[in-house]
Amino acid sequence: MNIEPFALERFFGKHEFSAEILLGSSDCEALPMAELVGMADAESRQMWNDLRLGYTETLGHPALREAVADLYEGLDREGVLVVVPEEGIFLTMHALLAPGDHVVCTFPGYQSLYEVARSMGCHVSLWKPDEDKDWDFSVQELDALLRENTRLVVVNFPHNPTGFLPDRNVFDSLVECVRGRDAYLFSDEMYRFLEIDPQDRLPAACDGYSRAITLSGLSKSFGLPGLRIGWLATRDSDVLQRVSRLKDYTTICSSAPSEILALMALRCKDRILPLQRSRVQGNLEVLDGFFQEFSDWFGWNRPRSGSVCFPRMHGVQDTYAFCETLVKETGIMLAPSRMFHFGDRHVRFGFGRDSLSDGIKRLSAYMNARLQSQGSIA
Repeated sequence: MNIEPFALERFFGKHEFSAEILLGSSDCEALPMAELVGMADAESRQMWNDLRLGYTETLGHPALREAVADLYEGLDREGVLVVVPEEGIFLTMHALLAPGDHVVCTFPGYQSLYEVARSMGCHVSLWKPDEDKDWDFSVQELDALLRENTRLVVVNFPHNPTGFLPDRNVFDSLVECVRGRDAYLFSDEMYRFLEIDPQDRLPAACDGYSRAITLSGLSKSFGLPGLRIGWLATRDSDVLQRVSRLKDYTTICSSAPSEILALMALRCKDRILPLQRSRVQGNLEVLDGFFQEFSDWFGWNRPRSGSVCFPRMHGVQDTYAFCETLVKETGIMLAPSRMFHFGDRHVRFGFGRDSLSDGIKRLSAYMNARLQSQGSIA
């Protein structure tokens, strides 16, 4: 297998566990395990107490799959496969694609959403947003990218790294565009449930199109990345069977403790998700003040959803160099746009963690000191 190194993950591997404050991470504040277990219902807590550390079912624990299915319209557990989220991308691409197939993918984005297909010999067209229109992804442009041999369209809304979320009419048009070509739709919905206004929440792709595969999980919106639990949801049983057969060559099955903890979280979603949305909304207000104070140096489009944004730095020609200097001199890690193969003028801020306020104070002090001493932050 010949695949490009995963730039963002290599950057995080270098800095994530040595930097003092992570301002570039995309997940929400992680829940302590004791807190999660403490809010669990009686049945799942008994399952936890009685748990034996043996192998688990390849498809995922039936109760967990039922809890996942409850997130979708008219889906039962037979339409759900439990996976590690990254694994879900890799396996779906290998289940659906062959060399020479055409794929369209939102870009910039999580590298595996397009890189896995490229590594397989597929032709990948990148669907890019308009930064001057709040990072809008034009469905007309998507339609122009589609070909007769387009096998798969890959989308990510709410979008990482920009925070863009299309409105319902636009999303419906997107689905119809894909349906018109009889292509598969792979929808990365890892940041769903973090809409700034819950009224903006889109339906899951698997709810409205029989050839759609929804990817989601607990890493981002739920703040439980350490569980390594995600899922694929679809009404296409053939696709799910093909993916499950390939899973025999990767993880085979999930961690037994992680599955029960995941079940607890899903059954407590009405307690967990409002807390994470409140945290995100409070942190956005902090960013409002920061970007207003440094408006000469940053231009940003305020995100509509998710826990990330992607401002442009006006006074910096190389944000990768800026981020490397920043983490060395302050202990603050931001994610430069080079890690998304999107030039050197942007940085990703993550605003799902409690440390954001302290990080912004430290970043503001650093920038003001640089401006006073050098007249530039570059």
